[in-house]
Amino acid sequence: MSKEFLPTILKQKAKEVEELETESLQPLRETYKLYDYLKNNAKKLQVIAEVKKASPSLGDINLDVDIVKQAKTYQDSGAAMISVLTDPFFFKGDIDYLRQISSQVSIPTLAKDFIIDEKQIIRSRNAGATVILLIVAALPETRLKELYDFATGLGLEVLLETHNLPELEVAHRIGAKIIGVNNRNLVTFETDINTSLELSAHFKEMPVYISESAIFTKDDAALVAPFFNGILVGTALMKADNVSEKVKELQIDKG
Repeated sequence: MSKEFLPTILKQKAKEVEELETESLQPLRETYKLYDYLKNNAKKLQVIAEVKKASPSLGDINLDVDIVKQAKTYQDSGAAMISVLTDPFFFKGDIDYLRQISSQVSIPTLAKDFIIDEKQIIRSRNAGATVILLIVAALPETRLKELYDFATGLGLEVLLETHNLPELEVAHRIGAKIIGVNNRNLVTFETDINTSLELSAHFKEMPVYISESAIFTKDDAALVAPFFNGILVGTALMKADNVSEKVKELQIDKG
């Protein structure tokens, strides 16, 4: 994996965004607020389950998956939200996957993409997302705040993703309510669960925190459970022989 991973993706995104039409706003899909759900169900480590066919670091993960069936299994197994990869170029995702899944589930869905423009936010909302991902490493702080305010102004929630302490401080300054800590370094693409453990020392009372990437087993989940409200899991669930059992295994009881 090239060390210039994030800049490469952002360059490609800029091209995609240029060709995007600005869609007219459709009604926001009705479901619960993820933030409230995580605050109210804090005694259990909640699972945000991801539908992901491929990734740049692993290549093809599960290309033959029935995405709607997978999403429904996540929902039936107690996942708090479903994350849907919509990036076609690097993750073999599609905005249409988000549309299909969102129309068939009742829980929140996350538009997982490299979002750099308002057009992508409107498109995600129209496709049924109730939460979008914004990545601190991808944008200057002022632009990040603009997109954050734009999304929340449309009734969306934002998962603001961080990778290190300066980024976490940005997330806190912006006033993010849902903060992700990605254990994957977006430059080298290596993962280290200690990223989550180290940053947890700097958490504040109001936000909820999600640990992302590098969580495959019950033991991994148990490591972050004392400090986090939820975990975002993709590969482990896409590769699981029994998806439902895997979701349940990762829902660590903190009671």
